[in-house]
Amino acid sequence: MSDALEQAYRHCQGVARVHARNFYYAFRTLPLKKRRAIYAAYAYCRLCDDVADGELPILEKRERFDRIRELLDVSMSRDGEDGDLPPEFTALRDAAAAFDIPRAYFEEIIEGVESDLEKTRFANFDELWGYCYKVASVVGLICIEVFGYEDPRARKYAVDMGIALQLTNILRDVKEDADIDRIYIPQDEIARFGVSEADIKAGVLNDNLVSLMKHQADRARDYYRKSQPLFELIEPRARACPRVLHAAYAAILDRIEESRFDVFSRRIGLSAREKLLITARLWMGSVIPSIPAIGRLSR
Repeated sequence: MSDALEQAYRHCQGVARVHARNFYYAFRTLPLKKRRAIYAAYAYCRLCDDVADGELPILEKRERFDRIRELLDVSMSRDGEDGDLPPEFTALRDAAAAFDIPRAYFEEIIEGVESDLEKTRFANFDELWGYCYKVASVVGLICIEVFGYEDPRARKYAVDMGIALQLTNILRDVKEDADIDRIYIPQDEIARFGVSEADIKAGVLNDNLVSLMKHQADRARDYYRKSQPLFELIEPRARACPRVLHAAYAAILDRIEESRFDVFSRRIGLSAREKLLITARLWMGSVIPSIPAIGRLSR
């Protein structure tokens, strides 16, 4: 491995360490080569997210996304020297080649994140599903190429898991998103439960809003359930990573429900100690199957 490539992977690891939060603990369970590839994919996704969520004018954001597309094109279509690309793309090129990750996945991530620049409402769940697929499920499809699998059903389960995680993010971040005029809860469901956008933006936790939020949580639970078969289809040494992610986000959803969906007064999450506990127990359970998992957090 060249010095430039080594430095690129170290840069991506640093990005993950600082920003990945729940993800970083799961990443650490992977063997080194797989872990580095996941760091590269995460750093790329983070680069896209930072453009969408930044404070630049929309026109300048679009120019940044065009530049990301150019860099993706260069990194995926030629044999250049390591170091003449930004580190995210140097590492991504190597990871994509090592694990045969389809370039289309990286393009879909840009499309999904870029849509946040203009689309701030979703008419129904079908629309929302398409968004969740591009910003979350496609990440799962990238990850399973790195994890390793043979059964093609793994792709369907990875998509379901991505939907589950993104629906949890949407519930957790309702206030944060509403503050910047983004509402990801489907409009037809907002109307059906007798909730107004004003209620959501003001955080009015009346019975109608609680019922609406519970409906979203129940849907997320269904996707967690449907994605459970994924773990047995992944190479054994990589299974702990998706299991930790699945468990951590399911635990966040538990906590949201236990708060009666009060995501307005504080940001709900897990402590570092809780994440480490989930990671340690699920990693040990993957390495030594006889060790029991941790109850409802296990899968």
